[in-house]
Amino acid sequence: MYKPTIGLEIHVELKTKTKMFCDCKNETWKIGQEELKPNKNVCPICLAHPGTLPVPNFEAIKMVLKAGVALNCEIAEKSKFDRKQYFYPDLPKGYQISQYDEPFCKNGFLEINGKKIGITRIHLEEDTGKLTHTNNGTLVDYNRAGVPLMELVTEPDITSRAEAKEFCQELQAIFRELQISDANMEKGQMRCEVNISLSNDNSRNLGTKVEIKNLNSFRAVEKSIDYEIKRQEKILTAKEKIVQETRGWDEIEQETFSQRTKEGSADYRYFPEPDIPVIKLKNQKTCPELNSGSKIKIKEEEENFIDIEKIKQELPEMPAQKRQRFITEYGFNSNEAKILAANPFLADYAEAVISEIKIWLKDCGEFEGGEEEIWLANKDKISKLIAGWLTSKLAGLLAGKKIDWEQNTISAENFAEFITMIFTRQVSTKNANILLTRMLETGGDPSQILATENLKQDKNFDLEKNVEEIMNKNPEQVAQFKAGKTVLLKFFLGQVMKESKGQADPMEAENLLLQKLS
Repeated sequence: MYKPTIGLEIHVELKTKTKMFCDCKNETWKIGQEELKPNKNVCPICLAHPGTLPVPNFEAIKMVLKAGVALNCEIAEKSKFDRKQYFYPDLPKGYQISQYDEPFCKNGFLEINGKKIGITRIHLEEDTGKLTHTNNGTLVDYNRAGVPLMELVTEPDITSRAEAKEFCQELQAIFRELQISDANMEKGQMRCEVNISLSNDNSRNLGTKVEIKNLNSFRAVEKSIDYEIKRQEKILTAKEKIVQETRGWDEIEQETFSQRTKEGSADYRYFPEPDIPVIKLKNQKTCPELNSGSKIKIKEEEENFIDIEKIKQELPEMPAQKRQRFITEYGFNSNEAKILAANPFLADYAEAVISEIKIWLKDCGEFEGGEEEIWLANKDKISKLIAGWLTSKLAGLLAGKKIDWEQNTISAENFAEFITMIFTRQVSTKNANILLTRMLETGGDPSQILATENLKQDKNFDLEKNVEEIMNKNPEQVAQFKAGKTVLLKFFLGQVMKESKGQADPMEAENLLLQKLS
Protein backbone atom coordinates (compact mmCIF):
# COMPACT_ATOMS: atom_id res chain seq x y z
CA MET A 1 0.00 0.00 0.00
CA TYR A 2 2.84 2.39 0.85
CA LYS A 3 6.32 2.56 -0.62
CA PRO A 4 9.34 3.72 1.41
CA THR A 5 11.83 6.25 0.10
CA ILE A 6 15.14 6.26 1.96
CA GLY A 7 18.18 8.51 1.85
CA LEU A 8 21.29 8.30 4.02
CA GLU A 9 23.64 10.84 5.55
CA ILE A 10 26.91 9.21 6.58
CA HIS A 11 29.60 10.87 8.70
CA VAL A 12 33.11 9.40 8.69
CA GLU A 13 36.03 10.45 10.91
CA LEU A 14 39.16 10.70 8.75
CA LYS A 15 42.38 9.03 9.83
CA THR A 16 44.67 12.07 9.66
CA LYS A 17 47.61 12.80 11.96
CA THR A 18 46.20 16.16 13.04
CA LYS A 19 42.82 17.84 13.37
CA MET A 20 41.03 19.73 10.61
CA PHE A 21 42.04 23.31 11.39
CA CYS A 22 44.88 23.07 13.93
CA ASP A 23 47.99 21.03 14.77
CA CYS A 24 46.44 19.03 17.63
CA LYS A 25 46.86 15.27 17.26
CA ASN A 26 43.92 13.34 15.87
CA GLU A 27 43.92 10.18 17.99
CA THR A 28 40.20 9.43 18.13
CA TRP A 29 40.70 6.50 15.72
CA LYS A 30 42.78 4.80 18.43
CA ILE A 31 39.73 4.44 20.68
CA GLY A 32 39.50 0.80 21.73
CA GLN A 33 43.27 0.38 21.58
CA GLU A 34 44.08 3.01 24.20
CA GLU A 35 41.73 5.37 25.97
CA LEU A 36 42.67 9.04 25.70
CA LYS A 37 42.71 11.27 28.74
CA PRO A 38 39.81 13.75 28.36
CA ASN A 39 40.81 17.08 26.80
CA LYS A 40 44.36 15.89 26.13
CA ASN A 41 44.51 16.98 22.48
CA VAL A 42 43.19 20.53 22.58
CA CYS A 43 44.55 24.01 21.81
CA PRO A 44 43.30 27.61 21.58
CA ILE A 45 42.18 27.03 17.95
CA CYS A 46 39.96 23.98 18.49
CA LEU A 47 38.69 25.50 21.75
CA ALA A 48 37.75 28.69 19.85
CA HIS A 49 39.75 31.16 21.91
CA PRO A 50 39.40 34.77 20.69
CA GLY A 51 41.83 35.83 17.98
CA THR A 52 42.69 32.32 16.72
CA LEU A 53 42.47 31.45 13.02
CA PRO A 54 41.77 28.07 11.37
CA VAL A 55 44.18 26.58 8.80
CA PRO A 56 42.75 23.77 6.59
CA ASN A 57 44.30 20.29 6.75
CA PHE A 58 45.18 19.49 3.13
CA GLU A 59 45.65 15.79 3.92
CA ALA A 60 41.98 15.63 4.95
CA ILE A 61 40.97 17.37 1.72
CA LYS A 62 42.95 14.80 -0.31
CA MET A 63 41.15 12.00 1.54
CA VAL A 64 37.74 13.45 0.65
CA LEU A 65 38.81 13.76 -2.98
CA LYS A 66 39.96 10.11 -2.96
CA ALA A 67 36.50 9.10 -1.77
CA GLY A 68 34.89 11.29 -4.42
CA VAL A 69 36.93 9.78 -7.24
CA ALA A 70 36.27 6.23 -5.97
CA LEU A 71 32.53 6.97 -5.85
CA ASN A 72 32.30 8.37 -9.37
CA CYS A 73 31.74 11.97 -8.26
CA GLU A 74 32.27 15.23 -10.11
CA ILE A 75 35.21 17.02 -8.47
CA ALA A 76 34.73 20.75 -8.00
CA GLU A 77 37.16 23.20 -9.60
CA LYS A 78 36.84 25.33 -6.49
CA SER A 79 35.31 24.84 -3.09
CA LYS A 80 34.83 26.81 0.12
CA PHE A 81 34.03 26.36 3.78
CA ASP A 82 30.94 27.80 5.48
CA ARG A 83 29.80 28.52 9.01
CA LYS A 84 26.88 26.41 10.21
CA GLN A 85 25.30 28.20 13.17
CA TYR A 86 23.89 26.29 16.11
CA PHE A 87 24.47 26.30 19.85
CA TYR A 88 25.31 23.21 21.86
CA PRO A 89 27.88 22.57 24.65
CA ASP A 90 30.00 20.23 22.50
CA LEU A 91 30.52 22.98 19.88
CA PRO A 92 33.12 25.44 21.26
CA LYS A 93 32.69 28.16 18.61
CA GLY A 94 28.92 28.33 18.67
CA TYR A 95 29.14 27.38 14.98
CA GLN A 96 30.63 24.49 12.99
CA ILE A 97 33.00 25.00 10.07
CA SER A 98 31.33 22.92 7.36
CA GLN A 99 30.40 23.21 3.67
CA TYR A 100 27.09 24.21 2.16
CA ASP A 101 26.66 25.10 -1.51
CA GLU A 102 30.15 24.35 -2.88
CA PRO A 103 31.21 20.88 -1.66
CA PHE A 104 34.38 19.18 -2.88
CA CYS A 105 32.47 16.32 -4.58
CA LYS A 106 28.96 15.93 -6.00
CA ASN A 107 26.76 13.88 -8.37
CA GLY A 108 28.37 10.47 -7.81
CA PHE A 109 27.01 6.96 -7.39
CA LEU A 110 27.70 3.56 -5.87
CA GLU A 111 26.40 0.44 -7.55
CA ILE A 112 24.69 -2.12 -5.28
CA ASN A 113 23.51 -5.37 -6.89
CA GLY A 114 23.36 -3.73 -10.32
CA LYS A 115 21.45 -0.67 -9.06
CA LYS A 116 23.06 2.78 -8.93
CA ILE A 117 22.49 4.62 -5.66
CA GLY A 118 23.04 8.33 -6.32
CA ILE A 119 25.42 10.36 -4.15
CA THR A 120 24.33 13.98 -3.93
CA ARG A 121 27.48 15.36 -2.33
CA ILE A 122 30.55 14.62 -0.23
CA HIS A 123 31.83 17.48 1.89
CA LEU A 124 34.25 18.13 4.73
CA GLU A 125 33.63 19.61 8.16
CA GLU A 126 34.92 19.49 11.73
CA ASP A 127 33.58 17.07 14.34
CA THR A 128 32.12 18.19 17.65
CA GLY A 129 33.18 17.30 21.19
CA LYS A 130 31.77 14.45 23.28
CA LEU A 131 29.24 14.87 26.09
CA THR A 132 29.11 12.47 29.06
CA HIS A 133 25.98 12.79 31.20
CA THR A 134 26.31 11.97 34.92
CA ASN A 135 24.10 12.34 37.99
CA ASN A 136 26.03 15.48 38.93
CA GLY A 137 25.89 17.17 35.52
CA THR A 138 27.34 16.89 32.03
CA LEU A 139 31.04 16.56 31.26
CA VAL A 140 32.56 17.75 27.97
CA ASP A 141 35.59 16.16 26.28
CA TYR A 142 36.98 18.21 23.37
CA ASN A 143 39.51 15.62 22.11
CA ARG A 144 37.16 14.95 19.19
CA ALA A 145 36.32 18.62 18.55
CA GLY A 146 37.92 19.69 15.29
CA VAL A 147 38.62 16.16 14.01
CA PRO A 148 38.17 16.00 10.19
CA LEU A 149 34.69 14.67 9.45
CA MET A 150 33.58 13.68 5.96
CA GLU A 151 29.85 13.74 5.27
CA LEU A 152 28.28 11.82 2.40
CA VAL A 153 24.65 12.44 1.39
CA THR A 154 22.79 10.07 -0.91
CA GLU A 155 19.87 10.64 -3.23
CA PRO A 156 16.56 9.13 -1.97
CA ASP A 157 17.19 6.04 -4.12
CA ILE A 158 17.12 3.36 -1.41
CA THR A 159 13.90 1.39 -0.99
CA SER A 160 14.56 -1.22 1.71
CA ARG A 161 16.44 -1.81 4.93
CA ALA A 162 18.58 -4.53 3.31
CA GLU A 163 19.64 -2.14 0.55
CA ALA A 164 20.54 0.53 3.12
CA LYS A 165 22.63 -1.93 5.12
CA GLU A 166 24.48 -3.20 2.05
CA PHE A 167 25.18 0.37 0.89
CA CYS A 168 26.72 1.20 4.29
CA GLN A 169 28.79 -1.99 4.33
CA GLU A 170 30.15 -1.32 0.84
CA LEU A 171 31.04 2.25 1.79
CA GLN A 172 32.88 0.97 4.87
CA ALA A 173 34.88 -1.46 2.73
CA ILE A 174 35.77 1.32 0.25
CA PHE A 175 36.88 3.75 2.97
CA ARG A 176 39.08 1.06 4.51
CA GLU A 177 40.58 0.17 1.15
CA LEU A 178 41.37 3.85 0.54
CA GLN A 179 42.92 3.96 4.04
CA ILE A 180 41.12 7.19 4.85
CA SER A 181 39.24 5.78 7.85
CA ASP A 182 38.79 2.56 9.83
CA ALA A 183 35.04 3.39 9.59
CA ASN A 184 34.18 1.28 12.64
CA MET A 185 30.55 2.09 13.48
CA GLU A 186 30.73 0.68 17.02
CA LYS A 187 33.62 3.07 17.78
CA GLY A 188 31.83 6.09 16.31
CA GLN A 189 34.23 6.40 13.36
CA MET A 190 31.31 6.01 10.95
CA ARG A 191 27.86 7.27 11.92
CA CYS A 192 24.70 6.94 9.87
CA GLU A 193 21.51 9.00 9.75
CA VAL A 194 18.47 7.74 7.89
CA ASN A 195 15.94 9.97 6.12
CA ILE A 196 12.76 8.03 5.44
CA SER A 197 9.31 8.83 4.07
CA LEU A 198 6.33 6.79 2.95
CA SER A 199 4.07 7.57 0.01
CA ASN A 200 1.13 5.96 -1.70
CA ASP A 201 2.13 3.46 -4.39
CA ASN A 202 0.27 5.47 -7.02
CA SER A 203 1.66 8.86 -5.99
CA ARG A 204 4.64 10.56 -7.60
CA ASN A 205 5.07 12.85 -4.59
CA LEU A 206 7.30 11.84 -1.70
CA GLY A 207 5.84 11.70 1.78
CA THR A 208 6.88 13.74 4.81
CA LYS A 209 10.53 13.07 5.68
CA VAL A 210 11.60 11.86 9.12
CA GLU A 211 15.28 11.72 10.12
CA ILE A 212 16.72 9.05 12.45
CA LYS A 213 19.99 10.27 14.00
CA ASN A 214 23.31 8.70 15.05
CA LEU A 215 22.90 5.02 14.23
CA ASN A 216 26.10 3.22 15.23
CA SER A 217 25.72 -0.28 13.78
CA PHE A 218 24.48 -1.93 10.60
CA ARG A 219 21.91 -3.76 12.71
CA ALA A 220 20.60 -0.44 14.07
CA VAL A 221 20.26 0.88 10.51
CA GLU A 222 18.14 -2.13 9.53
CA LYS A 223 16.05 -2.24 12.70
CA SER A 224 15.32 1.50 12.80
CA ILE A 225 14.17 1.53 9.16
CA ASP A 226 11.95 -1.50 9.76
CA TYR A 227 10.39 0.09 12.85
CA GLU A 228 9.91 3.50 11.22
CA ILE A 229 8.18 2.03 8.15
CA LYS A 230 5.68 0.24 10.41
CA ARG A 231 5.18 3.34 12.59
CA GLN A 232 4.49 5.59 9.60
CA GLU A 233 2.24 3.02 7.94
CA LYS A 234 0.12 2.90 11.10
CA ILE A 235 -0.21 6.71 11.18
CA LEU A 236 -1.11 6.98 7.48
CA THR A 237 -3.61 4.12 7.69
CA ALA A 238 -5.35 6.03 10.49
CA LYS A 239 -5.58 9.05 8.11
CA GLU A 240 -3.28 11.09 10.34
CA LYS A 241 -0.29 13.24 9.30
CA ILE A 242 3.40 12.43 9.67
CA VAL A 243 5.32 15.09 11.59
CA GLN A 244 8.59 16.21 10.00
CA GLU A 245 11.01 15.65 12.85
CA THR A 246 14.31 14.25 14.06
CA ARG A 247 14.06 10.96 15.92
CA GLY A 248 16.55 8.86 17.88
CA TRP A 249 16.94 5.09 18.13
CA ASP A 250 16.44 3.28 21.44
CA GLU A 251 18.57 0.13 21.26
CA ILE A 252 16.95 -1.40 24.36
CA GLU A 253 13.32 -0.80 23.38
CA GLN A 254 14.08 -1.34 19.67
CA GLU A 255 12.07 1.71 18.65
CA THR A 256 12.53 5.28 17.43
CA PHE A 257 11.63 8.23 19.66
CA SER A 258 10.98 11.92 18.97
CA GLN A 259 13.84 14.34 19.69
CA ARG A 260 12.90 17.65 18.03
CA THR A 261 11.22 19.12 14.99
CA LYS A 262 13.43 18.98 11.93
CA GLU A 263 15.55 22.02 11.13
CA GLY A 264 15.89 23.40 7.62
CA SER A 265 19.05 24.89 6.09
CA ALA A 266 17.72 28.40 6.85
CA ASP A 267 17.78 27.59 10.59
CA TYR A 268 21.55 27.13 10.44
CA ARG A 269 22.14 30.57 8.87
CA TYR A 270 24.97 29.40 6.63
CA PHE A 271 27.42 31.98 5.34
CA PRO A 272 30.97 31.68 3.87
CA GLU A 273 33.74 31.14 6.43
CA PRO A 274 35.57 34.51 6.34
CA ASP A 275 38.84 33.17 7.81
CA ILE A 276 39.44 30.51 5.11
CA PRO A 277 39.92 31.53 1.45
CA VAL A 278 38.31 29.71 -1.45
CA ILE A 279 40.20 26.47 -2.26
CA LYS A 280 40.95 26.01 -5.96
CA LEU A 281 41.44 22.45 -7.16
CA LYS A 282 43.47 22.12 -10.32
CA ASN A 283 44.59 19.29 -12.56
CA GLN A 284 48.30 19.11 -13.36
CA LYS A 285 47.67 19.97 -17.00
CA THR A 286 46.01 23.28 -16.09
CA CYS A 287 48.42 24.54 -13.44
CA PRO A 288 50.89 26.92 -15.21
CA GLU A 289 51.71 28.67 -11.91
CA LEU A 290 53.89 25.70 -10.99
CA ASN A 291 56.17 26.45 -13.92
CA SER A 292 56.62 30.18 -13.42
CA GLY A 293 57.56 32.77 -10.83
CA SER A 294 60.17 32.72 -8.12
CA LYS A 295 61.25 29.58 -6.27
CA ILE A 296 59.42 30.79 -3.18
CA LYS A 297 56.19 31.21 -5.11
CA ILE A 298 56.54 27.77 -6.71
CA LYS A 299 57.06 26.20 -3.29
CA GLU A 300 53.94 27.94 -1.94
CA GLU A 301 51.89 26.72 -4.89
CA GLU A 302 53.14 23.14 -4.46
CA GLU A 303 52.11 23.10 -0.80
CA ASN A 304 48.52 24.01 -1.72
CA PHE A 305 48.38 21.95 -4.91
CA ILE A 306 46.27 18.81 -5.13
CA ASP A 307 46.79 16.74 -8.27
CA ILE A 308 43.43 15.11 -9.08
CA GLU A 309 44.88 13.05 -11.92
CA LYS A 310 47.49 11.60 -9.58
CA ILE A 311 44.77 10.66 -7.08
CA LYS A 312 42.90 8.83 -9.85
CA GLN A 313 46.03 6.93 -10.89
CA GLU A 314 46.89 5.91 -7.34
CA LEU A 315 43.45 4.53 -6.40
CA PRO A 316 43.74 0.93 -5.14
CA GLU A 317 41.62 -1.97 -6.36
CA MET A 318 38.08 -1.38 -5.11
CA PRO A 319 36.27 -4.02 -2.97
CA ALA A 320 33.81 -5.00 -5.74
CA GLN A 321 36.65 -5.76 -8.17
CA LYS A 322 38.64 -7.53 -5.45
CA ARG A 323 35.67 -9.76 -4.57
CA GLN A 324 35.27 -10.83 -8.18
CA ARG A 325 38.98 -11.57 -8.49
CA PHE A 326 38.95 -13.64 -5.29
CA ILE A 327 36.11 -15.74 -6.72
CA THR A 328 37.65 -16.34 -10.15
CA GLU A 329 41.33 -16.53 -9.18
CA TYR A 330 41.22 -18.29 -5.82
CA GLY A 331 37.96 -20.23 -5.87
CA PHE A 332 36.31 -18.53 -2.88
CA ASN A 333 32.51 -18.42 -2.94
CA SER A 334 30.74 -15.04 -2.99
CA ASN A 335 30.18 -14.89 0.77
CA GLU A 336 33.79 -15.82 1.57
CA ALA A 337 35.07 -13.26 -0.93
CA LYS A 338 32.82 -10.56 0.58
CA ILE A 339 34.14 -11.16 4.13
CA LEU A 340 37.79 -11.34 3.04
CA ALA A 341 37.68 -8.27 0.78
CA ALA A 342 35.90 -6.12 3.38
CA ASN A 343 39.14 -5.66 5.36
CA PRO A 344 42.29 -4.68 3.42
CA PHE A 345 44.62 -6.26 6.00
CA LEU A 346 42.66 -9.54 5.93
CA ALA A 347 42.52 -9.52 2.12
CA ASP A 348 46.29 -8.97 1.82
CA TYR A 349 46.91 -11.66 4.44
CA ALA A 350 44.71 -14.18 2.59
CA GLU A 351 46.58 -13.54 -0.66
CA ALA A 352 49.93 -13.91 1.10
CA VAL A 353 48.75 -17.21 2.63
CA ILE A 354 47.75 -18.54 -0.81
CA SER A 355 51.14 -17.54 -2.24
CA GLU A 356 52.90 -19.42 0.59
CA ILE A 357 50.63 -22.46 0.54
CA LYS A 358 51.52 -23.24 -3.07
CA ILE A 359 55.10 -23.75 -1.88
CA TRP A 360 54.06 -25.88 1.11
CA LEU A 361 51.86 -28.15 -1.02
CA LYS A 362 54.74 -28.69 -3.44
CA ASP A 363 57.30 -29.35 -0.68
CA CYS A 364 55.18 -31.64 1.52
CA GLY A 365 55.87 -34.55 -0.86
CA GLU A 366 52.29 -35.82 -1.10
CA PHE A 367 51.42 -34.40 -4.52
CA GLU A 368 52.89 -34.72 -7.98
CA GLY A 369 53.44 -31.82 -10.37
CA GLY A 370 54.50 -28.17 -10.15
CA GLU A 371 53.23 -25.53 -7.73
CA GLU A 372 50.47 -24.17 -9.99
CA GLU A 373 49.43 -27.65 -11.13
CA ILE A 374 49.04 -28.87 -7.51
CA TRP A 375 47.24 -25.66 -6.51
CA LEU A 376 44.74 -25.85 -9.39
CA ALA A 377 44.01 -29.51 -8.67
CA ASN A 378 43.22 -28.78 -5.00
CA LYS A 379 42.12 -25.11 -5.17
CA ASP A 380 38.47 -25.53 -4.22
CA LYS A 381 39.14 -27.62 -1.09
CA ILE A 382 42.13 -25.56 0.01
CA SER A 383 40.29 -22.23 -0.49
CA LYS A 384 37.40 -23.45 1.67
CA LEU A 385 39.86 -24.45 4.40
CA ILE A 386 41.65 -21.09 4.24
CA ALA A 387 38.41 -19.07 4.30
CA GLY A 388 36.93 -21.10 7.15
CA TRP A 389 39.96 -21.00 9.40
CA LEU A 390 40.61 -17.31 8.67
CA THR A 391 37.11 -15.85 8.95
CA SER A 392 35.81 -18.11 11.73
CA LYS A 393 38.57 -19.62 13.86
CA LEU A 394 41.40 -17.06 13.65
CA ALA A 395 39.01 -14.10 13.47
CA GLY A 396 37.28 -15.41 16.60
CA LEU A 397 40.58 -15.75 18.48
CA LEU A 398 41.65 -12.23 17.49
CA ALA A 399 38.30 -10.76 18.52
CA GLY A 400 38.47 -12.58 21.87
CA LYS A 401 41.85 -11.01 22.57
CA LYS A 402 40.79 -7.62 21.12
CA ILE A 403 43.51 -7.79 18.47
CA ASP A 404 43.08 -6.20 15.02
CA TRP A 405 44.17 -8.00 11.85
CA GLU A 406 47.15 -5.70 11.41
CA GLN A 407 48.39 -6.83 14.85
CA ASN A 408 48.10 -10.54 14.04
CA THR A 409 51.31 -12.32 15.14
CA ILE A 410 50.86 -15.40 12.93
CA SER A 411 52.88 -14.95 9.74
CA ALA A 412 51.33 -15.85 6.38
CA GLU A 413 54.00 -18.54 5.96
CA ASN A 414 53.15 -20.18 9.30
CA PHE A 415 49.41 -20.03 8.62
CA ALA A 416 49.97 -21.61 5.20
CA GLU A 417 51.95 -24.44 6.83
CA PHE A 418 49.12 -24.83 9.37
CA ILE A 419 46.50 -25.20 6.60
CA THR A 420 48.76 -27.69 4.79
CA MET A 421 48.94 -29.80 7.97
CA ILE A 422 45.14 -29.91 8.20
CA PHE A 423 44.77 -30.70 4.50
CA THR A 424 47.30 -33.55 4.62
CA ARG A 425 45.76 -34.89 7.88
CA GLN A 426 48.83 -34.31 10.02
CA VAL A 427 46.58 -32.78 12.70
CA SER A 428 42.95 -33.39 13.67
CA THR A 429 40.39 -30.57 13.76
CA LYS A 430 40.34 -30.70 17.57
CA ASN A 431 44.11 -30.43 17.87
CA ALA A 432 44.25 -27.85 15.06
CA ASN A 433 42.21 -25.49 17.25
CA ILE A 434 44.71 -25.95 20.08
CA LEU A 435 47.61 -25.49 17.66
CA LEU A 436 46.19 -22.25 16.23
CA THR A 437 45.71 -20.81 19.71
CA ARG A 438 49.34 -21.61 20.59
CA MET A 439 50.53 -20.06 17.32
CA LEU A 440 48.72 -16.80 18.12
CA GLU A 441 50.01 -16.76 21.69
CA THR A 442 53.63 -17.43 20.78
CA GLY A 443 53.98 -16.40 17.13
CA GLY A 444 55.74 -19.75 16.80
CA ASP A 445 56.24 -22.25 14.01
CA PRO A 446 53.34 -24.77 13.81
CA SER A 447 55.58 -27.80 13.21
CA GLN A 448 57.58 -27.07 16.37
CA ILE A 449 54.42 -26.53 18.48
CA LEU A 450 52.94 -29.72 17.01
CA ALA A 451 55.97 -31.72 18.10
CA THR A 452 56.52 -30.17 21.54
CA GLU A 453 52.84 -30.44 22.55
CA ASN A 454 52.31 -33.90 20.99
CA LEU A 455 49.40 -32.76 18.83
CA LYS A 456 50.37 -34.67 15.70
CA GLN A 457 47.82 -37.08 14.31
CA ASP A 458 48.79 -40.70 13.66
CA LYS A 459 48.28 -41.03 9.91
CA ASN A 460 48.18 -44.82 10.25
CA PHE A 461 45.11 -44.57 12.49
CA ASP A 462 42.16 -46.36 10.79
CA LEU A 463 39.03 -44.36 11.63
CA GLU A 464 36.66 -46.65 9.74
CA LYS A 465 37.95 -49.73 11.59
CA ASN A 466 37.65 -47.88 14.90
CA VAL A 467 34.00 -46.91 14.22
CA GLU A 468 33.07 -50.48 13.22
CA GLU A 469 34.65 -51.91 16.39
CA ILE A 470 32.68 -49.49 18.59
CA MET A 471 29.43 -50.37 16.80
CA ASN A 472 30.14 -54.08 17.31
CA LYS A 473 30.74 -53.52 21.04
CA ASN A 474 27.45 -51.60 21.43
CA PRO A 475 24.72 -53.47 19.44
CA GLU A 476 21.94 -52.31 21.78
CA GLN A 477 22.76 -48.62 21.24
CA VAL A 478 23.03 -49.21 17.47
CA ALA A 479 19.51 -50.65 17.44
CA GLN A 480 18.16 -47.75 19.51
CA PHE A 481 19.77 -45.20 17.15
CA LYS A 482 18.26 -46.91 14.10
CA ALA A 483 14.88 -46.90 15.89
CA GLY A 484 15.03 -43.11 16.09
CA LYS A 485 17.03 -42.30 19.23
CA THR A 486 19.45 -40.05 17.30
CA VAL A 487 20.73 -38.40 20.48
CA LEU A 488 22.98 -41.49 20.83
CA LEU A 489 25.20 -40.03 18.12
CA LYS A 490 26.97 -38.10 20.90
CA PHE A 491 27.58 -41.38 22.75
CA PHE A 492 29.18 -43.03 19.71
CA LEU A 493 31.25 -39.92 18.96
CA GLY A 494 32.49 -39.87 22.54
CA GLN A 495 33.50 -43.55 22.26
CA VAL A 496 35.40 -42.87 19.04
CA MET A 497 37.34 -40.01 20.59
CA LYS A 498 38.05 -42.11 23.70
CA GLU A 499 39.24 -45.19 21.79
CA SER A 500 41.33 -43.08 19.40
CA LYS A 501 42.85 -41.09 22.29
CA GLY A 502 41.89 -37.87 20.55
CA GLN A 503 43.42 -38.85 17.20
CA ALA A 504 40.13 -38.92 15.30
CA ASP A 505 38.85 -35.82 13.55
CA PRO A 506 35.41 -35.16 15.21
CA MET A 507 33.75 -33.92 12.01
CA GLU A 508 35.07 -36.82 9.95
CA ALA A 509 34.11 -39.28 12.71
CA GLU A 510 30.56 -37.86 12.90
CA ASN A 511 30.07 -38.13 9.12
CA LEU A 512 31.34 -41.71 9.11
CA LEU A 513 29.10 -42.68 12.06
CA LEU A 514 26.05 -41.27 10.27
CA GLN A 515 26.91 -43.33 7.18
CA LYS A 516 27.43 -46.54 9.15
CA LEU A 517 24.41 -46.13 11.43
CA SER A 518 21.90 -45.22 8.70
